[in-house]
Amino acid sequence: MPDSDAPDADLPDGPQPRPQSLMLAFFGNHVLEEGDRDLCVYSGSIIDVLGRVGVGEQAVRSTLTRMVNRGLLRRRREGRRMYFGLTPQATRVLGEGRTRIWEQGAVNDDWDGTWTLLGFSLPDPWKRRRHDLRSRLTWSGFGALYSGLWIAPGNVDIAGAVAELGLTEHVKIFHAQADPTTDVELMIRDTWDLDGIAARYVAFDKRWTGHLGTGSGDDPIGTLLRLVSEWLWTIRTDPRLPARHLPADWPARPAEETFRRVAGQTTGPARRTALELLDTVPLHQGWSERPST
Repeated sequence: MPDSDAPDADLPDGPQPRPQSLMLAFFGNHVLEEGDRDLCVYSGSIIDVLGRVGVGEQAVRSTLTRMVNRGLLRRRREGRRMYFGLTPQATRVLGEGRTRIWEQGAVNDDWDGTWTLLGFSLPDPWKRRRHDLRSRLTWSGFGALYSGLWIAPGNVDIAGAVAELGLTEHVKIFHAQADPTTDVELMIRDTWDLDGIAARYVAFDKRWTGHLGTGSGDDPIGTLLRLVSEWLWTIRTDPRLPARHLPADWPARPAEETFRRVAGQTTGPARRTALELLDTVPLHQGWSERPST
């Protein structure tokens, strides 16, 4: 998506997530996590919350329209107001994100020695589909071992994502173990940008450590949105490599501890603010397909 966020005044050196990433984090925080996937949120409420993290009204409206067109959101009109809710596709995406954020640790201490290998060969004109496949593979923990051959630690269930992209006939998936002659640590360094991944964790920890002890501030809903969005950005390219093959001072663990501590002091106030701030309605059975927001 071409939109970019305005710089964050509270976190001047932090990443600037795209409006769609912030939108998904917003729905994850205040729809999926509340357990009501059929809840729809008024566009004005969304504009208010995303405005707190530097996204302008026009950017919010255009992002909502694009996300409807991409099958991530659906609309429901109530009088003169338009409300937006999650589609099954968005619910799946957010469910995967919730697993990465809240259920899996940033460091893989339980690796059983197995690897998942995925080979693919796509026609040259399929640039968009190749990009989509690589994006899904990266999010699922894969790195490019060679051109057209990707690898991920553990037994990764990637077949469903491949099928969703309509690429099953063009992909081969294997589960294997490395031969004793293979230098696994060298392979990891050649396949993944460990320095880049580590730098993200160090930067996250440095920015958010200062927030500990200060409470949620005057805007807990905005703070939680920034926190979750930045954590997702931080872990996005981390395949959760086996701890035994990582440097002893790998910074993921302290960064995750900081994330969880800030989330712990912010989530409650953010939810209470959301109850007061957000205008919501149930989705029911139908929804509007008119483009107005």
